Amino acid sequence: MKNLLLFTFLSVFLLSCNGNAQKKSDKSSSKNYEVSKSEEEWKKELTPQEFAVLRKAGTETAFTSDLLDVKEPGTFVCAACGNELYKTKNKFDSGTGWPSFDRALDGAVAYGAGNVNGYMGVEVHCARCGGHLGHVFSDGPRETTGKRHCINGVALDFEPEEKKDEKI
Repeated sequence: MKNLLLFTFLSVFLLSCNGNAQKKSDKSSSKNYEVSKSEEEWKKELTPQEFAVLRKAGTETAFTSDLLDVKEPGTFVCAACGNELYKTKNKFDSGTGWPSFDRALDGAVAYGAGNVNGYMGVEVHCARCGGHLGHVFSDGPRETTGKRHCINGVALDFEPEEKKDEKI
């Protein structure tokens, strides 16, 4: 009887925590960003897969990103607004199937609570448009930050170093 009562209490507690976390996440998605567009405007500008990830917090299938093996010097930018997010020098092979970085550029990303496979985790957003990029975990390279920014490749575009120099 004690076990049943304990199980019931824990179930109710966990469900109520999950409900509150979802409400908190909903509030953060309505934050005003420098680049702010309606859902219809985003749908017109983004591919269906980009929209699902960037605007609806979806996740692309592991090992499908064209950016997974990029090693040449350059900058990874938000696919929605072009905000510079990550440098190749901070990218590493995590073996997870998603582009992984040990840090973002200063001020480039924002963090919030997010659902990671049923657990509360740290969600990463573009600081300029609020687009969902991925999540941060504490299993990155110990010799640097110890963090792993696990980022959906579809949320990124890559600008090689030489192309950036040509724009100047």
